[in-house]
Amino acid sequence: MASEDLLPPFLSLRVFEAAARLGSFARAADELDISAGAVSQHIRALEDFAGQPLFRRLGRGVQLTDAGQATLVHATTAMAEVLQAGRAMRTSLRGQRISISTAPSFASKWLIPRLSQFQDMHPGADVRVSADMELTDFAGSDIDLAIRYGPGGYEGLQYERLMSESVVVVCSPRLLAQAGAVDDLAGLPLIHDDTAERDPTCPTWAMWFAARGVRRDDVERGLRFNQSSLAIEAAAAGKGLALAKLQLARGDLAGGALIAPFSGSAAPVSFAYWLVWPKGRRFELVQKAFIEWLRQQAIAGDAPVDHSA
Repeated sequence: MASEDLLPPFLSLRVFEAAARLGSFARAADELDISAGAVSQHIRALEDFAGQPLFRRLGRGVQLTDAGQATLVHATTAMAEVLQAGRAMRTSLRGQRISISTAPSFASKWLIPRLSQFQDMHPGADVRVSADMELTDFAGSDIDLAIRYGPGGYEGLQYERLMSESVVVVCSPRLLAQAGAVDDLAGLPLIHDDTAERDPTCPTWAMWFAARGVRRDDVERGLRFNQSSLAIEAAAAGKGLALAKLQLARGDLAGGALIAPFSGSAAPVSFAYWLVWPKGRRFELVQKAFIEWLRQQAIAGDAPVDHSA
């Protein structure tokens, strides 16, 4: 074999890919569960093979050289192909399996209530839902696809817009009955959705009252939840008014557990729900069917709704 055709050391290439992707030797060590010294040794071995530096060592991190940038393109592809090889080896085990990652609130309020329909259509499918607020690391997990709530434009991934979102005031019918009239609702307790997936265009209660020219001194008071689903559940339990994500509240609105008392109050937001998967990912037939089913559910989810009192 000619010297220019020598294969680089694979383990060192894997360490290089992790360090380059994470921008840190220490973070690469954590991800690969090896010592920081081992990472440095692998990088030195790869740089000896290359005959030139692949990283610039900075104070708190590392930066790729031009040679490192050129290497990363091929290393990323190589790691993806190795992962696909592993998937191919396990095809007989994975055949009917679908692994999807999404936020807990989306899983509990939107996805899970609809899953029985897909399971009726594909009784042999093995659907595995990972509910997690952390972004999926496709390179280090066996997740097939993810649903993310955000602005879109996910670098290095294939993505498509699934559904838009808007925010609407909701409360329980019992709370409205106690208030006696819609106009009296504005003085009731407020429920706050403090989820980490914060859309800058998503209105707060202060913004909502200000837009209507209403002054309320206790606008920051009330129950606060770090999950949208919990804020919706609190509203359904009669604890107050909530500014709810409409897609997540649709089931409770349709079932009568919630009402939207202020007609035409839904406010569109800039974030949306996105279907995300790694570029080059090869899906089995049942996974393709699941993606198509999600698209059809999303079309229904984007339909106008009116559940006012």
